[in-house]
Amino acid sequence: MGGGLLIVAMALALAACSGGTDRQGSEAGAAASGGTDAMTLYKKQCLSCHAADLSGRVGPSLEEIGSKMSERQLIDTIQDGAKGMPAFKKVLRADEIETLAQWLSTHTQAEEDKP
Repeated sequence: MGGGLLIVAMALALAACSGGTDRQGSEAGAAASGGTDAMTLYKKQCLSCHAADLSGRVGPSLEEIGSKMSERQLIDTIQDGAKGMPAFKKVLRADEIETLAQWLSTHTQAEEDKP
């Protein structure tokens, strides 16, 4: 796991354990849009299927999703759903979907792991 991803995973784990609405530290590595940051959205909508560290549970791993899908593909998938994943177009606003997709697109294969 890359250093940046480890920090994100630790922040997500701490945020999940807090149970409060305090966003302290949640802006690290997250894009903000419309007052809601990506990590908060991920925690509320994605964590139960994709795990705090993005390693996957019911849903697939998102650890290197930015190496596999473009930001546009991520937006479409979050919005419309795919292969067992529900659509979130009626759950999240368009700007929230874009914030999540932008953040997820930064999760790419570590440079040292590339062929």
